[in-house]
Amino acid sequence: MSWSHPYLLYLLPLAMLPWLSRNTEKQIVWQALLPQDNFSLIIGVSLRLTAALVIASLIMAVAGPHIPEHTVQRSGQGAEVIILLDRSRSMDQPFARRHTFRLSTKMNFKESKRSVARYYLTEFVSSRPDDRFGYIFFSEQATGILPLTYSKETTLATIEAGGLGRGLTKTDISVALKKAGEMFEGEVYRGSRIVLLISDGGQILSSEQEQRISQLLRDNNLTLYWIYLRSVNGMTLEEMPGESVLWQGAPERQLHLFFKSLDVPYQAFEAGSLEEFAQAMENINQQHYQTLLLEQKMPRESLADYFLWVALLGLLLLTASQIYTWYGVSRAYRTPRH
Repeated sequence: MSWSHPYLLYLLPLAMLPWLSRNTEKQIVWQALLPQDNFSLIIGVSLRLTAALVIASLIMAVAGPHIPEHTVQRSGQGAEVIILLDRSRSMDQPFARRHTFRLSTKMNFKESKRSVARYYLTEFVSSRPDDRFGYIFFSEQATGILPLTYSKETTLATIEAGGLGRGLTKTDISVALKKAGEMFEGEVYRGSRIVLLISDGGQILSSEQEQRISQLLRDNNLTLYWIYLRSVNGMTLEEMPGESVLWQGAPERQLHLFFKSLDVPYQAFEAGSLEEFAQAMENINQQHYQTLLLEQKMPRESLADYFLWVALLGLLLLTASQIYTWYGVSRAYRTPRH
């Protein structure tokens, strides 16, 4: 327990005032006329103790007792997730094909890739109360918009803000993956760690980039997911019979092959419609509910009310005793003499 104004505690000796009241002893002719009333003595001492407790409680309440802001650890079921969202201009384009599937709730946006990603990320974050989230936008550069946090309100606000504005021209996925790995460096390992990449493009990486990304993902025990948003041409990450020869060696496929070669858990989801995107998010959601150590920040808690309640109860008791004394004296004076 801490105090906002600890210097006021120097006033606590004022609680001795009830014991310094004036002397009410009277001189009598014969001391034998003074009866010995132990019950009255006990009541008098009790009332003085109550008065002293009231004064002390009021002083301590004014001194501002409180429990400072602190962090507590608890266990939950979830994961630590860093979301990498592509902010390139191609993310403003619609999905490859329209689908009759629609969400049960109203979606008031055009079906661009970025808008759909924002909506489903909101659902994903809202459905995982114990997860810790980080958020990175990337185009040519990666920007760590949100460090790892337990605050769902902050994460949802960041996702909503990600849908504003227009995308940029160039995309560099390597800087985003490096940024995600670096966000976990120095962090205490609490449980399952996920990097969720949402992008409609790929990249041919240099050997130096591949080595750095591989090291970061491996050293930080990361699981990598890639939700690949297919473009209008409908190219898939895996080779298909009879496909266009132009798709062979595409950056998307080269990146997919690199991810599969990593010594870390990796899974790719191809989404060309709302239904496929929803299914990909659901699969990821179901796979990661492991025991996770959570750090919860507890706000400052004032304790002044407890002292005020003690003072109030003491004052009620003292007031009742005064009323009873006044009533007894008044009744004695009104008693007729014979």
